[in-house]
Amino acid sequence: MSGAQAPVVGIVGSGGAYGRWLRGFFQSRMGLEVIGHDPVDAASQTPEQLLERADVLLFSAPIRHTPALIDEYARRSDGRERGRLWLDVTSIKSAPMAAMLRSQASVAGLHPMTAPPKAPTLKGRVMVVCEARVQPHWQPWLQRLYAALEAECVPATPEHHDRVMALVQAMVHASHLAQAGVLRGYAPLLGELQALMPYRSTAFELDAAVISRILSLNPAIYEDIQFGNPHAGEVLDRLLEQLQQLRAQLADGSDAARAAFRRQFLDDNRQAVGEQALRDGNYSFERLGYLLADLTDTRAMSVHLPEDRAGSLRELLHVFERHGISLSSIHSSRTPGGEVHFRMGFAQRYAPEVLDAAAREIDHSGIGRVLDR
Repeated sequence: MSGAQAPVVGIVGSGGAYGRWLRGFFQSRMGLEVIGHDPVDAASQTPEQLLERADVLLFSAPIRHTPALIDEYARRSDGRERGRLWLDVTSIKSAPMAAMLRSQASVAGLHPMTAPPKAPTLKGRVMVVCEARVQPHWQPWLQRLYAALEAECVPATPEHHDRVMALVQAMVHASHLAQAGVLRGYAPLLGELQALMPYRSTAFELDAAVISRILSLNPAIYEDIQFGNPHAGEVLDRLLEQLQQLRAQLADGSDAARAAFRRQFLDDNRQAVGEQALRDGNYSFERLGYLLADLTDTRAMSVHLPEDRAGSLRELLHVFERHGISLSSIHSSRTPGGEVHFRMGFAQRYAPEVLDAAAREIDHSGIGRVLDR
């Protein structure tokens, strides 16, 4: 074993989306040797090879199968895991961590609050950390791992994590999936989602984006978040209760029902959320609204800067300055392949020949590659 300084990392589920992302992260960002096992990859290592060689064993498998899978690895390991570190990255923590604690390894549970990103790290994202049993010699390496991931780490117990996830994930996903069902039902009368977008408010556009995100990713994950969290049913009962009370007030329609609505759904909730959280949340909503408005404005040009070096963006901005083009916004995004694209919004509409001249200079100078305008 290479130990806690430069451990060999074994990934159970190395062929899945997160398994592939984690392999790249450990290799490129931490310089570690990574081995893995996955039934979908005939060329991967065997479970026995992982147990023999891996100092850090990380479980990245479907939630519903993870506890039994951990128990199977503990049975096969038969004590060899003593002194090593076992991790998991599932969205439910109590059952997987209980299974890992039945082994003799050090144990920590990680939950990145995002699908595998296009970026090389989790910068700007949250990761919940449940350290249940970590021997002192693993603590420095775990801190290096957290620093390399660049996530905002939030400590929690497995029980608290699962209760919070019933709100943060199960309730949010269920609400949007229910909205998707209502939209599907109204589609024959009013048109599908795309036909409704010309009438969008910022709130509707954000909800439509969440619906589209959920329906675009692995359905097994969303299924397990509902069925695998023992607290999800209780939260959905409370959500249904709130909706039923609102529906009853609408059916009543009286001034008393309106007063009850204002008190229960507006005044009481406003007080419960608190003034500071309301200000912060409202500001976030306004920023997202401005962002969406920028991204739908057709007065823009998208450019890929192939060289990730200091000064590249400044050189690009100088091109627009030389051609007399004033910018109103600059936004960056990543393609599925990980390329960083900059979208330049213009303060006004410019003649095509002005934009063509700027685009030619960008392309011919080697600063970047114009994608669209």
